[in-house]
Amino acid sequence: MSGQMIAFGPFLLNADNGTLFRDGEMVALGQKGALLLEALVTGPGGVRTKTELMDAAWPGTTVEESNLSVQIGSLRRLLGPSPDGSEWIATIPRVGYRFVGEVQAPMSGGAQAPLSKPFAPSLAVMPFRNLGGDPEQDYFADGVVEDIITALSRFTSFAVIARDSSFVYKGRSVDVRQMASELGARYVLEGSVRRAGNRLRISAQLVDGVAGAHLWARNFDGTLEDVFDFQDKITESVAMLVEPHIQAAEIERSRRERPGSVAIYDIYLRALNKISSESAKDNAEACALLSEALALEPDNAVFLAHAAWALEHRSTMGWPPIGPDDRRKCAELARRGLEHAGGDAMLMALCGMALLLSAKDYDWGLAVVQAAVEANPNNLMIVVRAGIANLLCGSLDDALTYFHRANRLSPGDPGAHFSLAGIAHVHLIRKEYAEALTWAARSLASNPNFDVTYWILIAGNAHLGRMADAHRFLRELRELSPGVTMASIRAGHPDNDPTRVATMFEGLRLAGLE
Repeated sequence: MSGQMIAFGPFLLNADNGTLFRDGEMVALGQKGALLLEALVTGPGGVRTKTELMDAAWPGTTVEESNLSVQIGSLRRLLGPSPDGSEWIATIPRVGYRFVGEVQAPMSGGAQAPLSKPFAPSLAVMPFRNLGGDPEQDYFADGVVEDIITALSRFTSFAVIARDSSFVYKGRSVDVRQMASELGARYVLEGSVRRAGNRLRISAQLVDGVAGAHLWARNFDGTLEDVFDFQDKITESVAMLVEPHIQAAEIERSRRERPGSVAIYDIYLRALNKISSESAKDNAEACALLSEALALEPDNAVFLAHAAWALEHRSTMGWPPIGPDDRRKCAELARRGLEHAGGDAMLMALCGMALLLSAKDYDWGLAVVQAAVEANPNNLMIVVRAGIANLLCGSLDDALTYFHRANRLSPGDPGAHFSLAGIAHVHLIRKEYAEALTWAARSLASNPNFDVTYWILIAGNAHLGRMADAHRFLRELRELSPGVTMASIRAGHPDNDPTRVATMFEGLRLAGLE
């Protein structure tokens, strides 16, 4: 890449890192698409031969000319029509291609595109292989993949390569790293379908497109009688499980490849990791990182929403403040985040929880979270937040439904303690103490640093008269959060319905929390 900023129509191409923006919003371009687009817009007279373009996108590699045709077709669909209704890229018969748009003078010297979102990695969902040879299985597998692509396209933490591009590989035996390179995808989701009598098995696996390493794999078994329900369950499960694994892989990639980097995407990843660790120290560091990012991009909705999340979590846990008025600051960040979120479901959920817990705007906060889960019902963290919002301000039955769904679909997820503790909290509210302790123990096994789990373990044991256990968990809570008091915990909780927290606070009082 040349390090230039190239503008044409509503687009801005950052040739330094291969990102493309349409009216300030990032477009999922892909590595090969970025290389080809730069070659086209910087070519003399706009004309580039097929050989020149293939050398630009696949340097030192021999590839079939059909790969170039596929990438050019994808570029045309991605760019859409030019202002006069024609194609941005014209075919020059027997020669190559010409870029017909008016290119503005390139900018250099450190100019940056305005980022409304951090750079997102790309995912290619490949056609699932038919291991049985039955054409009906082929149609079924294609339908599953199309549904998965549609479901995954609702996520904004990664970009999904278009179906028309990934399905070029149907029926071809190509190394996953080669496919990823040609499509410009960092991650690849592949799978297979097999029929045995009346039973179907779908296998899916998520692969690192650079290293070729498997990140996650799972089998789904069902029967032909309930094939459509089976298809829906596969789509739901894959969509809910893929995003957390991509997120974890991106955090690890940032640690491994760019330690100490100040690149804006890495700031975001480092902050995300620290918020999720459930410690007061890491949370404070996350707040500092996000403040650094917002100083660079004050209207970035991702940074605003995550900064609101960090401060909301801090006050909810009762941790020491880091500013003169963390609650007011949190509410301000949440409102600004919603203004710039553009309907992004995950950002809406983060801001909605901040409004509910920090601004104490219960009706608005609950409505925003409900809208978020309707916009993307397969995002695990949104489903969990819908459970928390209902636990505090809505229907306890709905809260249990959301928590159990999250736990069923992603039992081993690193964030499982949220849903497990949520289930425990509902049982505590209903004074089902033994059941509450069972779920709280599972939450503790998932993450031993989550304060809420200790609140429930202390309160549940105290209500059952098991004071030795209650005091033991109280000591552990004090080690985890020095200075914690009833008042510090109460300050971070809704006060619209005192019955939702009364049982917990009574148990904490019985155990001797100041």
